[in-house]
Amino acid sequence: MRRKTFDILASLGGIVVVVALLIAGALATWGYSFASNNVHDQLVQQQITFPAKGSPALASPQIGPYLNQYAGQQLTTGPQAKAYADHFIAVHLSEMPYGGVYAKVSAASQADPTNTTLKGEVQTVFQGTTLRGLLLEAYAFSVFATIALWAAIASFVLAFIMAVLVGFGFWHSRRVTPDTEILVHPISEPTAAA
Repeated sequence: MRRKTFDILASLGGIVVVVALLIAGALATWGYSFASNNVHDQLVQQQITFPAKGSPALASPQIGPYLNQYAGQQLTTGPQAKAYADHFIAVHLSEMPYGGVYAKVSAASQADPTNTTLKGEVQTVFQGTTLRGLLLEAYAFSVFATIALWAAIASFVLAFIMAVLVGFGFWHSRRVTPDTEILVHPISEPTAAA
């Protein structure tokens, strides 16, 4: 095969790879934008605000070290949602009867249907565990958004590197002589039989 032909074919294949990487980068950018905007918009609608700095709610060693950095802020990001879910709601649920585990509180309430205190606790635990789960889901989607962002960056960087290599391939195809061969096998002479 002629070297010039090989360079042109390899460069054309490189163009296909560049286009594929650009499409992948664009899709990953769209995924990042969609997920991060959706997480932000959904969390803003909930209007959850972290306790103010110095408030008794942040005095607990199970809460304060994790939430002080967000004190007084509105909850709008995935990492904030995780901190609030794991170090505010979960701590308060764990302080409730039966450790705030919905299945245990519900079973106790069903075993004693006349206990109005347990019925109220079932509602509180249900609401707390539901909100916690929703916040952790928002956090999970924010992680997906971050992964998509890094995938987009990697795709665009690789597309740029490949585009440079394609340029070098076409440049080399113009410099090589038309009759230069690639993978030339020398003709071996037959050996004489003894």
